[in-house]
Amino acid sequence: MIRKTKVASLILTLALLPWCGGQAVAGPLDEAKAKAHLDAVAAGDLEALMRDYADDAYMEWVGGPLDGRYRGKAEIRAVWQKFIAVNGGQPRPATFGKLKAFTNRHGTSVEAGAGYGGKLPMKVWHALTYRDGDLTTEVWQIAPALQIEP
Repeated sequence: MIRKTKVASLILTLALLPWCGGQAVAGPLDEAKAKAHLDAVAAGDLEALMRDYADDAYMEWVGGPLDGRYRGKAEIRAVWQKFIAVNGGQPRPATFGKLKAFTNRHGTSVEAGAGYGGKLPMKVWHALTYRDGDLTTEVWQIAPALQIEP
């Protein structure tokens, strides 16, 4: 009986090692990148916006005139160009809620609410996922009733 318990414990330990061990490749750096990304949205800075996208990044824009699914840097760049053009290339006053990050060794997902001013004001719920330092997935959810928590 004791031998079976030891074997079961060893199997469980080996099964959990991928989740418990190893050096983290995600965390505060990704949170800082997410903050810089949101600042670039407000500034209308296309190059800063595109800086961290992975080549095969995916963006889900939910609501508004840019509603759609965008895959790869070229499609994502095109949607950001349209977004920036709507405001005449000018910065948008923005209010950001507190960033909430969820991290494990495989990546970090960051969520935040934001209110953007400009010619077409909007409230947005953001969800950004980083893997190995690259922005791989972004959700841009137009959310008119969003309460932005500081």
